[in-house]
Amino acid sequence: MEKPTVCRTQLWFVVFTSFPLFVVLFYALDFSTLNGQTHGVSLVLGSFASALNVHKPVYNGTTGISEVARNVSGFLDTTVPKSPDGLNPNHIDDPCTGRYVYVHDLPSRFNRDILSDCKSLVEWYDMCPYVKNMGLGPQVKNHGKVLMGKSWFSTNQFLLEVIFHNRMKSYECLTEDSSMASAIFVPVYAGLDIGRYLWNYSTSVRDSLALDLVEWLREKPEWKRVWGRDHFFVAGRISWDFHRLSNKEFDWGSKLMTLPESMNLTMLSIEATSWSNEFAIPYPAYFHPSTEAQVLQWQKRMRRRKRRYLFSFAGAPRPNMGKSSVRAEIIRQCLASGSHCKLLDCNSSERKCENPEEVIKVFQDSIFCLQPPGDSYTRRSTFDSILAGCIPVFFHPASAYAQYTWYFPKNYTAYSVFMTEKSIKQGNLSISRTLQHRVSKREVSAMREEIISLIPKLLYANPKSKLDNLEDAFDIAVNGVLKRVEEVRRVIKEGRDPSVGFAEENSWKLKLSGIGSEQEWDQFF
Repeated sequence: MEKPTVCRTQLWFVVFTSFPLFVVLFYALDFSTLNGQTHGVSLVLGSFASALNVHKPVYNGTTGISEVARNVSGFLDTTVPKSPDGLNPNHIDDPCTGRYVYVHDLPSRFNRDILSDCKSLVEWYDMCPYVKNMGLGPQVKNHGKVLMGKSWFSTNQFLLEVIFHNRMKSYECLTEDSSMASAIFVPVYAGLDIGRYLWNYSTSVRDSLALDLVEWLREKPEWKRVWGRDHFFVAGRISWDFHRLSNKEFDWGSKLMTLPESMNLTMLSIEATSWSNEFAIPYPAYFHPSTEAQVLQWQKRMRRRKRRYLFSFAGAPRPNMGKSSVRAEIIRQCLASGSHCKLLDCNSSERKCENPEEVIKVFQDSIFCLQPPGDSYTRRSTFDSILAGCIPVFFHPASAYAQYTWYFPKNYTAYSVFMTEKSIKQGNLSISRTLQHRVSKREVSAMREEIISLIPKLLYANPKSKLDNLEDAFDIAVNGVLKRVEEVRRVIKEGRDPSVGFAEENSWKLKLSGIGSEQEWDQFF
């Protein structure tokens, strides 16, 4: 009489113990659609791993099948609600679910050591005063009452890495358990490092940090989950400085973003290239409020500000760029416009362009601020002018529209005026007459309100505090990365190749999608 019971017990035991293997096979066969492979578990997982890893396979005979499956399934499970202590997997009240960020504890040579040698960061001046106050720089004393309160600093445009890193230290959803993290932050100061070696140094010196970084990351278990596609870092220089294609000694920059591993990273920088794994985030401007009230008070002040100049330009000519630069004609037209235009000459021996009070005063007094390309497409001046309630005038779509896609409205006419460089350089367009007669007072009022509403999104709050109900540039950047990683997770769950579209070149049209018509921008790229 006991035999049926024994048989049933043995049958249930077989089913129970076989279930984990069934799950692994199920996922393996599902993932096999990535490369059309269906003959063998190891081959299937190897195919899936190849999709995740552009530079070496996950399963190579030394990595077990269970480890591959565990890495992938762990990545897919990071959005499952968990309690902060990890003890209750059914916890659903955690506000950080899907928002946890793990910060790599990099060796000091990647960040702290670079900062400690602050005198060598820029060849022509001492950067040490600017690294103070967690990268915000010296506090502006505000003698002329142009600014307001104690939230203004002489911030250097190249210190975004330090500011962002210090903001990340107080991010409300940090975790020390990388298995809970939706994204992994890499606090490397690559921009400050390369800034030391751009002139008069060999390519091997310029590439040293980049090669060390990817080697260090490759060995980490966090990297092997999806081979870095949940990793991101911030660069305080334009992305072009990290795209050297050759090993010729006099070619510009490092090759950080041309390395195979970098195809799996997301890069946030003050100016992006056309690669789809690069995203532009705002330059650090001078305003770093500690409270929401300071932001609201400043916005109110900018709305009430009376502006005596039709337009202004803060900058210097670029004679070394010859006819390719539109600046010479802009300066000529500004000077010819008399009282309609205010020129802040950055070539002046008075160095007014390095004084936050002088810069913000000019922008506060102007209805429109001209923002032509300089050494690159973008300018820090764009963000200083918007903070002062001045409507930007752009001359190339890569100065803003194809760059700050997480920050600016797609309808660029809602917050800016666009003129082509060609029409200005050929003398076919008068800047003064265009702004005076082709933009109505009602449109000016609407655009000013739009850019003033953008102010919180374009500033970096003081790292010592957090704005209660307002998202700043840091918050928007982190949310953008989290959405991007969630898309990778969704693609993997659907059995598709996560490398498709993750890092692709010549994606200007993708970045300009929905911003005007495609034909409108074809001439620029």
